[in-house]
Amino acid sequence: MDGGAHGGDHNNPQIRIRSLDKNSIDFVLSNTHLSVANSLRRTMIAEVPTMAIDLVEFIENTTVLADEFIAHRLGMVPLLSHKVDLFKNTRDCTCANYCKDCSVEFNLHVKCTEDGTRTVYSTELISSNKDVVPVTEGPEDRGIILIKMRKGQELNVHCIAKKGVAKEHAKWSPCAAVGFEYDPHNNLRHLHYWFEKSIKDEWPLSKNAEEEVENDPNAPFDYKAEPNIFYFNVETVGSLEPQAVVSMATRVLQEKLGTLQLALEEDQNPDSNANMDDGDPWV
Repeated sequence: MDGGAHGGDHNNPQIRIRSLDKNSIDFVLSNTHLSVANSLRRTMIAEVPTMAIDLVEFIENTTVLADEFIAHRLGMVPLLSHKVDLFKNTRDCTCANYCKDCSVEFNLHVKCTEDGTRTVYSTELISSNKDVVPVTEGPEDRGIILIKMRKGQELNVHCIAKKGVAKEHAKWSPCAAVGFEYDPHNNLRHLHYWFEKSIKDEWPLSKNAEEEVENDPNAPFDYKAEPNIFYFNVETVGSLEPQAVVSMATRVLQEKLGTLQLALEEDQNPDSNANMDDGDPWV
């Protein structure tokens, strides 16, 4: 089989960026194991920290939507999180409830006083931190529609945005979608278990097929072959730049592996930390 696509040195990973714009990055990861590539995919989705509204206090709500519905919509509004590393996690902060070191306050107070419909946008949220504001597509963009109001209706809320990751709640995910593919020609025959009538009709070739060569179907099958090239297409929600999502996910993986390595070393040397203090135990 093609050694370039299904073999090689798994200890020398390489990344080749095919395209990059404001909200997406398309890259090829090679010379690594499938488990590593999939770990990177999962980490980008669920473990890259961002800021999101987590607490909502309703002072006044006479709109047609319930408090819980509006609170959910506010929580799902993407917030710029380029400086998320400057904030502490709430569980690590010494404050009693929230403070400027672990959170950002937002206020929204709108009232419809005219005939017709009053549309409220996410850009009307007033932030206590200029670096953490709702994501927009440009200076003319008003953001996401939060609610529509009629004459006499009022909404007054106080919100607290906190740092978090998407494995706690999806609102903290920096990614809208992460496309992931390997072996586009099905040379490894992994798709043989995932079709009903025709593999070629149900799994049409993607643009990634241009990167590899299809094997001769009559050639002997290599049961030891493993995928070695992985295609990613990461689309963000705008809270972080796409290249930042990839680099931050890599850093999170490194930290997790470092923690695992230290734990294994301590487990292999249980006496190294024992009996460090021969005095009386702490009371």
